[in-house]
Amino acid sequence: MSADDILHVINTARSFKEISTRPIKKVPTLRGKTIVNFFFEPSTRTRLSFEIAAKRMSADTFNISASTSSATKGETLIDTARNLQAMHPDIIILRHSSSGAPLLLTKNVEASIINAGDGTNEHPSQGLLDIMTILEKKGSLEGLKIAIVGDIAHSRVAGSDIIGFNKLGARVFLSGPATFMPSGVEQLGVTVCRDVRDAVEDADVVMALRIQKERQNDPLIPSLREYARFYGINNSRLALAKDDVIVMHPGPINRGVEMNPDVADGSRSVILDQVTNGVAVRMALLYLVNGGDKADEEQGGKG
Repeated sequence: MSADDILHVINTARSFKEISTRPIKKVPTLRGKTIVNFFFEPSTRTRLSFEIAAKRMSADTFNISASTSSATKGETLIDTARNLQAMHPDIIILRHSSSGAPLLLTKNVEASIINAGDGTNEHPSQGLLDIMTILEKKGSLEGLKIAIVGDIAHSRVAGSDIIGFNKLGARVFLSGPATFMPSGVEQLGVTVCRDVRDAVEDADVVMALRIQKERQNDPLIPSLREYARFYGINNSRLALAKDDVIVMHPGPINRGVEMNPDVADGSRSVILDQVTNGVAVRMALLYLVNGGDKADEEQGGKG
């Protein structure tokens, strides 16, 4: 996606965000469309917000998890998807533990595919909602210093955020244990800081990432206590950032590990704003993937 593409999605999301504040939270924009949530990994925020987004636009939604699908009987992802295609869904939203799984489906089914997170690769809708949240609070990303702290190597959120933040002109600083830092990540146009204080100092935005223990075969840090000691975001470290810094986290939060509770719940936190914007961004994605244009968007937004 180009910077213009990203901003078009964000602007579309803004037009849909108001729908969630209405007494009757529904518009007919996707009436008659069938959307399948196909999640091979656990999810709360992403899965629910995609479902809410679809239902607020009057689409018919169906949820499938790996544990309740024929994958438990040995059926391959492609065979499962082809069987779904035979039922003629319009959009399949896929979360999968293997990087590249959504791209694979696009080559084997006719339905539109939305990537809801694939392995350690990317999480595009999370990246877009993060950008939307920063734009709401800061007006622009141009020239901002954004610190991302935590398990960069195993985080698909980091993959999407780094790309999106850079395209909109931000300066991205990464910090975390060496075992959590991808080799050669500097080639993505970021600055890697061994000391978390260097990343956070004078930052406009500080984002903490969860330790992705489910993607690690062996422990890559001595202990959670030691991680919190050296990389946890607390008020002492946050004091190094700018006075108007905002604090972000894609969730779920391990309180006391990557972020202290008083930071997560503090006045600088925009974590719940991220969740709210997630519904609006996913409404926009469903709408645009379905072929919506600006005129329809305005009509759907007024409902």
